[in-house]
Amino acid sequence: MRPRITGRLKAFKPRGGTGCACLQARVLEESMTTTRAMRLASVVTAIDVVVASGFSIVGIICPQYLVPAGSVPTQASLILAMYAAARTIPLALFALWAIYKQAAPALVLMGALAGTMQLLDAGIGLFEHDLGKSAGPLFIAVLQFFVVYVLHRSRRKLNVDGLRP
Repeated sequence: MRPRITGRLKAFKPRGGTGCACLQARVLEESMTTTRAMRLASVVTAIDVVVASGFSIVGIICPQYLVPAGSVPTQASLILAMYAAARTIPLALFALWAIYKQAAPALVLMGALAGTMQLLDAGIGLFEHDLGKSAGPLFIAVLQFFVVYVLHRSRRKLNVDGLRP
C-alpha cells in the first residue's frame, strides 16, 4: 500500500511572517551578485562573438584586410574565411540567444567556447609571428574566461547555499 497524495502540498512558512529578515537580505544580495555577473558575462560574450563573426565576414567580403602583408587573397583564403564563418556565426547566434533568454548555464557554455576559440586564434597569431593577431585574441580570451568563471561561481554559490534550486 502506498499513500496517495491528492492535493497540492503547501510550502512551509514560519509563523509571524515570511522568514528571517537577515536571510531575505542575504538572498537579495546574492541575487544582485548573480545579476551583475550575468550582465558582465553577457556584455563580454556579446562583444566577443560579434567581433569574431565580423572578422570572418570581412574575410569573405574583403579578404585583403585579413591576409598577411604582401600576400594576395586567393580562392583558398576565401574558403578558409567561409570555414571561419561557419563556426563563428552559429556560435554568435546561440550566444546571443542565451543572452536574450538570460539562460546562465547556456551562457557559461557559450562563453567558455567563445573564449577557447579566441585562445586558439591567439595561437594562430603566434604561429604567424604577428603580435597584433595574438595579443588581441589573447586579451579577449582571458577576459572571457574571467567573466565565465565569475558567472559560474556566483551561480554555484547560490546553489550551494541552498538559496536557489
